[in-house]
Amino acid sequence: MAKIDIKGKDGKSVGSLELSEKLASATASKVSIHRTVVSEESAARQGTQSAKTRSEVRGGGRKPYKQKKTGNARQGSINSPHYRHGGMALAVKPRDYDKKVNRRERRASILAALAEQISAGNVSVVENLSFTTPKTKDAVAFLTALGLGSQRRVLVITPEYDPIAFKSFRNLPDVTVRTAPTGKTAEGETAIKTVAFSTRDVMVAHKIVIARDALARIEEVWAK
Repeated sequence: MAKIDIKGKDGKSVGSLELSEKLASATASKVSIHRTVVSEESAARQGTQSAKTRSEVRGGGRKPYKQKKTGNARQGSINSPHYRHGGMALAVKPRDYDKKVNRRERRASILAALAEQISAGNVSVVENLSFTTPKTKDAVAFLTALGLGSQRRVLVITPEYDPIAFKSFRNLPDVTVRTAPTGKTAEGETAIKTVAFSTRDVMVAHKIVIARDALARIEEVWAK
């Protein structure tokens, strides 16, 4: 099994961790990864755009002028698309942009992307990712200790939604904070707030910082 070092908040190694075989050797085709990323980007679209057609524009209830003997082309309403302030031809309406991707394909894609980053040495596993108070200064010191102080596109993955950690990193433009997957919520249990990372998050990141508990949860939920 592949091993990865575990670092403390001071950037020093505090041990090592064996990765599961399924995570370390995860693979997926380029087609599956592309389909998954397109699905994620489509799901992020609001789809609330809306323009008015000629039947929805106000006014235009009568002919602007009589049919004949004016020298002009005949017109039935000033709501026609070729009029200023008229309705729009083929007007866009609210729609759902979601694209379905099978769960197995989606999980295979995200694990393959993460495995590629691990094999490239772009993933740092830390023992703890919690802060006592929300301070950007503490977050910068933490990244600097890991050698990522000036690194662009850093993805930070926490085991669960931590408002203090999110507030500590949110003022850093090159840092994105996400959570590990929580799995299914049992009947009667309260759903846990989560901002789970996606395949696109992993692929665009130059470096990834992941908490030890978050990595364990990924293997538990996605790499069964």
